[in-house]
Amino acid sequence: MREIVLINITGEDRPGLTAAITGVLAQGGVNILDIGQAVIHDTLSFGILVEIPSTEQASSVLKDILFTAYKLDQQVRFTPVSEEDYQHWVAGQGKKRHIVTLLTRKVTAEQLQRVSSITAQYGLNIDHIDRLSGRMPLDTPADKGKGCIEFSVRGEPADPQALRAEFLSVAQALNVDIAFQEDSLFRRNRRLAVFDMDSTLIEAEVIDELAKAAGVGEQVSEITERAMAGELDFRASFKERLALLKGLDVSVLDSIGASLRLTEGAETLFAELKRLGYKTAILSGGFTYFAKQLQAKLGIDYVFANELEVVDGKVTGVAVEPIVDAQRKADLLKELAHKEGLRLEQTIAVGDGANDLPMLAIAGLGVAFRAKPLVKQSAKQAISTLGLDGVLYLLGFRDRDGQL
Repeated sequence: MREIVLINITGEDRPGLTAAITGVLAQGGVNILDIGQAVIHDTLSFGILVEIPSTEQASSVLKDILFTAYKLDQQVRFTPVSEEDYQHWVAGQGKKRHIVTLLTRKVTAEQLQRVSSITAQYGLNIDHIDRLSGRMPLDTPADKGKGCIEFSVRGEPADPQALRAEFLSVAQALNVDIAFQEDSLFRRNRRLAVFDMDSTLIEAEVIDELAKAAGVGEQVSEITERAMAGELDFRASFKERLALLKGLDVSVLDSIGASLRLTEGAETLFAELKRLGYKTAILSGGFTYFAKQLQAKLGIDYVFANELEVVDGKVTGVAVEPIVDAQRKADLLKELAHKEGLRLEQTIAVGDGANDLPMLAIAGLGVAFRAKPLVKQSAKQAISTLGLDGVLYLLGFRDRDGQL
């Protein structure tokens, strides 16, 4: 009668251990049903589920494994598994899988406890836990740290919206980001990433900077704030703000462009996306004049933004159609996906304002970046703790995968 046994081996990691253990199993004609291995701080945890052809062989094989492990200074444990339990385990392989991603400046036990408790509460079983972020020195400044833990979970929550709401609540309480997404083929096969510009790729709202130069800074900033929060129609508010810039001398554009700062992580993100073969685009309610500068700096493939009309060296304050508003952004995302021969599931959209919500909603991965509460609640995913390169973690990218 065949025997099914789970073999767990722990101890100091060393070269050749896996070969030695599987060599013993090979001599006993053993079949491998499952296998997994992890090394944390040079300590090995190695599990292997085996089918041994007969009870007589089992005794000999397990004795040889015990002797080999002893020689290698490893601890070993054997757990018998019934055929009924094994078949139940096999039957579970059709269950949906999801990825829960924790992003934080510094990983703490409380963060992991809260995330794992919520997953258990909603009937999700954690299969794997991986650290995607690199090793951080102990004295890393609080605002410079970068931590990411990825949980691979099995099952389907009865109420996905309630699960997301609870993750969002915990994220706000602990000042972390928690993403929850289906672990599908498309997650690892995305090829187009589109971005808002103002307060997403750059740390400013350009129209507010232009308004300051025109002497109407407070008026325009107030309108911008309400528009980004979804309190005002973007299209109408854009025309209203632009009209206030009438007469602004075009000479100020260069100085404002030179003062704009890229958002944390932007250069890393675009360098890696380019290396991975992604097409990238700016879809902005801002101005083409400044978007073109970013295109040159970051190597962006497409730019769609609003034209700043200038006559006789002065801004006219008149909007040039078509205005890139919320619906236009979503339409452009569809057009670019079609042009590149991609499904929408293969696209990423990142933005911070209410006018970004339509494109975030239809993208395969929609990320609200350092966004207002309304936008964070409405978007599929949100990043507020880390920089733009945190988007890479949502793709399963590890720091060690990078070439920067």
